[in-house]
This record gives sequence, structure tokens and C-alpha cells, in this order.
Amino acid sequence: MLAVLPFQNLTGDAAQDYFSDGLTEEMISQLGNLDPDHLGVIARTSVMHYKNNQEPLDQIGRELQVQYVLEGSVRRESDRVRITTQLIQMKDQTHLWSREYDRELIHLLSLQGEIAKEVADEIHLTFGDHTRSEPASRISSTKSYEAFDLYLKGQYYWNKRWLPQAVQYFQQATAKDPNYARAYAGLADSYALIGGYSGRQQNELMPQARSAALRALELDGNLAEAHTALALIIQNYDYDWQTAEKEYRRAIELNPNYATAHHWYAEHLALLGRFDEALRESERARELDPLSLIIAVDNGQILYFSRQYDRAIQQFRAVGEMEPNYPRVHIVNFAYVERGMFAEALADIKTWRQMGDSGWMWSVLAYIYGRAGQQPEAQRALDKLLEMNRRQQIGPPALIWAYIGMGNKEQAFIWLEKAYSQHSNLTTLKVDPIYDPLRSDPPFQDLLRRVGLAQ
Repeated sequence: MLAVLPFQNLTGDAAQDYFSDGLTEEMISQLGNLDPDHLGVIARTSVMHYKNNQEPLDQIGRELQVQYVLEGSVRRESDRVRITTQLIQMKDQTHLWSREYDRELIHLLSLQGEIAKEVADEIHLTFGDHTRSEPASRISSTKSYEAFDLYLKGQYYWNKRWLPQAVQYFQQATAKDPNYARAYAGLADSYALIGGYSGRQQNELMPQARSAALRALELDGNLAEAHTALALIIQNYDYDWQTAEKEYRRAIELNPNYATAHHWYAEHLALLGRFDEALRESERARELDPLSLIIAVDNGQILYFSRQYDRAIQQFRAVGEMEPNYPRVHIVNFAYVERGMFAEALADIKTWRQMGDSGWMWSVLAYIYGRAGQQPEAQRALDKLLEMNRRQQIGPPALIWAYIGMGNKEQAFIWLEKAYSQHSNLTTLKVDPIYDPLRSDPPFQDLLRRVGLAQ
């Protein structure tokens, strides 16, 4: 296992962080594709934890469970770039290899492949394996430095989940180079996620996501990122579970080091009720990206779906200790409710409210009060939620949860039908305990059949 630590930005200009961060991510991608059978590479999310920290190397090695670390720095001036790199073996912190490269910016794309190949060759030689590495296929790359620079900016914002800005830069990258497959894959990822982060209707976004993913695959059929994006689209919008699984498996076959493919495939398996397989995939994602909050939270969600509530609560709490202000960790409340821990759930909601008013918070509050039998409090939370929904649509799932918690099946089914018409997040119907009060009702069984989850 190898970790590529964040390349230091030596320009003195924080606005160039996207460039050093992008170079880090490109090296991860290059090395991850080079020899996946023998070399595992830690994903970007985990290594970026060390960007501005000063942890000693031995601590980093222990936390990431890696045998090698690649350190580097980058300085960009005018039309030139200078990159320094060094490969360190963790067991004795020896410097196996170091290089300095001084090139014109137009040669940056080929330089990345050159560095990745030299690093992999050095690792092979350390093992006593004198096989020379073959450069990773870069069919999906671009010959346009301008397009590549715009792509790096898109990735920078995508990783922060500032998705409208990411879309803007990915679109500009494809305009510079209409044959840039990875930029189209980034565009597909962004459109596929915007709905979940903004509440915008999937009917508006998913056709654009699909178009971008298919264009990426038309340009490069071996691009794991594009197969993963298409799988998510087919799963969440078409409810075509078999085709989605084929796409996930193809992505993992093409790049076994792509943590996002393992992560989303784990979620896919969990939604089908295949929990043992889901947990194995989730653990692989965590090995590749051990400090990722979203992967860790979704591991807890798989445990929740499988009715392992105590383990789920333990996992959610562990993530909360890593990052107390991470919003998604508050799904622990649903596990609390299933265990009858209403006081703990309401205490958690208080910390959520300190982060600001949101429709999702009022939805969960109505659900908790309703399940706890405190109907007046539940009604007040619901009224607040409906008021907010009139001002700005929050999305059907928030109303569904509130009405289920309050025992109002009629309204719950009305909003479930609205969600179905909008293709809005019905993928958890089969496994989420929140829907247990509705399962014996014929309308619910019919809805399960329509979203392909009846079996």
C-alpha cells in the first residue's frame, strides 16, 4: 500500500492550491492504474487530511496502514513547472528514490506518467521484482494543457462538493477539448450528485448526467470513473439494478484501487439486502480511503439497514468523534429511534440545530417526536417543515419521514407517489427500517415492484 501525500504548493499563492491538489490526485490515479494487482494506493480523501498538518511520517504510516509514502512539492511559474518527489519506505523511513523535474507546462501531462512509472519501478525493485512497469493507459487524457487545468479546477470543487462550480469548470474543459473523457466523467459525477445536495429534482439533472457519462464512455470505454457514474445514474434514476451492478463490477475490474466504485457498489448491494457482500465492499473502500467520512458513515448506514443498530450507533459515533460538525453523521438518529433511545436522538438534534435551520432537521425532529408518541411536538415540527417547503421545495423524502413518524400513512403514500414521479430517492425502500410501518400495505408492495425491489 502506498500513500501519495499532498504535494506542497511552493508558489506562495493559495489560489494555486487547486493545481497542487490536482497534481496529487493525478499521481494517485496514475499509480492506482499502473499495477493494481500488486500496488494499492490510498484515495485522495484520506491523504488530504495531512495537507496542512505536521504529523510525523511514522504516525501517517500507522494511520493509513501503508508501506510506502510519496512526498512531493510543486512550483509553477509562468510557463514552467518544477516538481520534486521522494519515495520513502515506512518500516525504516529510508529514502528509496528522489527526483527533481523542471519542465515546460505543456509537458506536464506526460511528466505525470513518467513519475508514476519510476515510482512503481522502484517499489518493484525493492521487492526484488525486476519487472518494468508499463505506463497506465491515458486514452482518457487530453493533449490540451488548458483543458487539463480546467479539469483540475473542476475536481477541486467536486471534492469540496461545491457542485455548481465543478460543473462550470468541467464544462469549460470539455469546450476546450471535446474529446476529454475524464472531464465528461467529472461532469456526470457532478450532475448525479447535485440533486441529493441541493434538493433539485432528479428529472432535471439525471438526463444531463447520463449524457455526460455516455459521452465519456464513447471516448474511453475503459474509464472506471465513467462506468461508476453511469452505474449510479442507472441505479437511482432507472431503477435498473442488474445493469447498475454490471457497471459497478466493470469499474472495479478496470481499477481495483478506485475507492468510490467500491463505496457506491457497497451501497448498491445494501439496498438489495445483500448485507454481507455490502460490508465486504465497504471494508475494501475503507482500506483504500481510511479517513473518508462519507465512506465511514455509509458503513454505519449498511449496519443500520441490516438491523444491527448497536453496531451502527457505534460507527456513527466514531465518525462524529473524527468530525463533530459532519452533517451526515446525524443519521444516527434513525438508529436511536429503532432502539427506543429518544432522549439521545433529541439531544443530537439540539447539536444539529446549532449548525443552522434546515428542512431535513425539522423532518427528522417530527419523525423522532412522532415515534416517541409526543404528537403536539411532532405537529409543531411538521408545521415548520411545511412552511419551509412552501418557500423552497425541500424534496418529498423529508415529508415522507415526518408523516411516517406521526403515523399518517395516507399523507406518507401521497408523498411517496410524488417522490416516484420525480425519481427522488426511493432506493432505500426495501431495507430502510423507517418504512416498516408501511410494508404490509398493498400500495407499498406495488411501489416496491415499480422500483425493481419486490424480490
